[in-house]
Amino acid sequence: MFEAVEELVGEHADLEKKLADPSVFSDQANARKLNKRYAELTPIIATYRAWKQSADDIETAKEFAADDPDFAAEVKELTAHREELTEKLRLLLVPRDPSDDKDVLLEIKAGAGGDESALFAGDLLRMYLRYAERVGWKTEIIDSTESELGGYKDVQVSVRTKGGNGATEPGQGVWARLKYEGGVHRVQRVPATESQGRIHTSAAGVLVTPEAEEVEVEINQNDLRIDVYRSSGPGGQSVNTTDSAVRITHLPTGVVASCQNEKSQLQNKEQAMRILRSRLLAAAQEAAEQEAADARRSQVRTVDRSEKIRTYNFPENRLSDHRTGFKAYNLDQVLDGDLDPVIQSCVDTDSAAKLAAATPN
Repeated sequence: MFEAVEELVGEHADLEKKLADPSVFSDQANARKLNKRYAELTPIIATYRAWKQSADDIETAKEFAADDPDFAAEVKELTAHREELTEKLRLLLVPRDPSDDKDVLLEIKAGAGGDESALFAGDLLRMYLRYAERVGWKTEIIDSTESELGGYKDVQVSVRTKGGNGATEPGQGVWARLKYEGGVHRVQRVPATESQGRIHTSAAGVLVTPEAEEVEVEINQNDLRIDVYRSSGPGGQSVNTTDSAVRITHLPTGVVASCQNEKSQLQNKEQAMRILRSRLLAAAQEAAEQEAADARRSQVRTVDRSEKIRTYNFPENRLSDHRTGFKAYNLDQVLDGDLDPVIQSCVDTDSAAKLAAATPN
């Protein structure tokens, strides 16, 4: 499984040489890209080197143990350490979510349960704001619709790392943690409006999407078919007598842009390219919005109690995550922002599933 790491060692060394060259930093975008990749590879390479060294250490300890039995304990200790490094390296080689470094837009929507659901949505908002404060993230309420009793029918929050979009360490962005919060959250408690003391069940939906970076369009000239033809209509002596009109077709998408208003073929080509770029940009933005909408629907198809991912049981002070089987009896602390153990159970379950899928039978 670790054979491929040697290729990463070479890539890491090559990046180190490039980043040592001051001229690389004349292109800040490229420098950031190289730095990010270097930071991603560094923990893998460091662990791999320690893993390889551990084999030599064990052999040396065995040689000493052959003459001195006191070294047998050291052999056992070094072997256990190598097993730990093996597992750590396997986890580091699990494919990463490319969005893990991104900031997020988080939306909480009241669902089944009326006013009580809106109050619960307010509790969830407070929980996430407190959690963000604990880990040092910045939050901003972008839009909200409050209920008459003080909760929220709908509230949208931007959650960002201190440095803006992207984390200081690979895989430590807001999305890496909060992506597991998307889904229906169910609450069981006696509402403040309940005079009989009966326990009610209601729900709120949480939608989490990675914050999109500005969409840019790169056009490969090999992907273009450029046709020229004779312009038609009024426009001067040369318009109808020369092949000055230009039609550009973007072959991968089939998007077409044409222009015949200018007198020269070069001018028409420039204008057609402007039109093409605009149309491709609009198509890319529409695709990105559609992808985000699909992600939202996959998290919460309907905000009802049947699609719950987590239950907050107030009478028992218990929280249950139905995806991982995690349970905690400190619900009051979780709602005050102590959310890390809950999220970590999701991270561990996800990593185990990816590791199982990546490991050959």
